[in-house]
Amino acid sequence: MSTHHPVDGLHIERIDPLDARHAAALLALLDEYATDPTGGGTPLAEDAKARLPGVLAARAHYAGWLAWDGERPVGLLNAFEGVSTFRARPLLNIHDIAVAASHRGRGIGRRLLAAVEAEARARGCCKLTLEALEGNTGAIALYRDVGFAAYELDPAMGRASFFEKWLT
Repeated sequence: MSTHHPVDGLHIERIDPLDARHAAALLALLDEYATDPTGGGTPLAEDAKARLPGVLAARAHYAGWLAWDGERPVGLLNAFEGVSTFRARPLLNIHDIAVAASHRGRGIGRRLLAAVEAEARARGCCKLTLEALEGNTGAIALYRDVGFAAYELDPAMGRASFFEKWLT
């Protein structure tokens, strides 16, 4: 539930990573997210920021949205299309969702999630996926409120865990 008033005039638009305005907004919001405890607390490396717009633009399976409060970027969602092998249908994985600290609790994350869900439905996706840190209770509450649930195939086997292995 929002603790602040919704943003009047909020608008959501698809990201064009090669558009200078979009790229600047994407990098500013992603860097703010990265420096937050929920994003690891470390700013993005300058070389990553220099490469990211081009890397995203080169991937046909990328979809992203920006939320704007007037001319100010206040929210970001990056997603990538994958495949559910069990359903033989596409899925969209939400890789990043971030709302500027100044605008949290005002329904922006909910609006970004509605945008990605509409896109997933238009693409014929069978599901949306995402991951969240256990301590990010506000985000988890939002995800549950809009219909996300912990992933499990069989309750006897338990819930899925997310793992990573860095290669570089």
